[in-house]
Amino acid sequence: MKRADMLLIAVILIAALAFLVPRYLSGNEEKGEQGKELVANVTVDGKHYRTIKLTKEEQTIDIRTERGYNILKVHDYGVEMYDADCPDKVCLGFGFITLPKQTIVCLPHRVLVEIASGAGEDEIDGFVQ
Repeated sequence: MKRADMLLIAVILIAALAFLVPRYLSGNEEKGEQGKELVANVTVDGKHYRTIKLTKEEQTIDIRTERGYNILKVHDYGVEMYDADCPDKVCLGFGFITLPKQTIVCLPHRVLVEIASGAGEDEIDGFVQ
C-alpha cells in the first residue's frame, strides 16, 4: 500500500466516526427518546381503543375484533405487531417502532398503532423563516 492509500483510508475512517459517535452518544434514554415518556395509541375502526405506556419490560396486548385478532408486543421502549390473522400479514412487516409519529397499520382489521409523546402535546418538527 502506498502512503496516499493509507491517508485515504484514515480520512474515510475519521469521517465515518464523526457521523457515528454523536449518534451513539445521544442514544435513547430510559424514558424513550431524549427523556420523554412515550405511549402508543391504538385505534380500531377509527375509534380510540387503548393507550399503552412504552416500557422496557415485555408485555403482550391482544386486540380482538369481529374482523380478527392482532397481538402487539411492547418491549425496550417500543412496540411491534407480533401476530395477526389477516390474510396478507403486511402489518407484521412494519417492524419494531420506537419514535413518535411512527405507525403500524393493519388494514383488514382496521387497526392503527401510533407512537406519541406522553405529554399529549404535539411538538414542532421544524421552523422556517
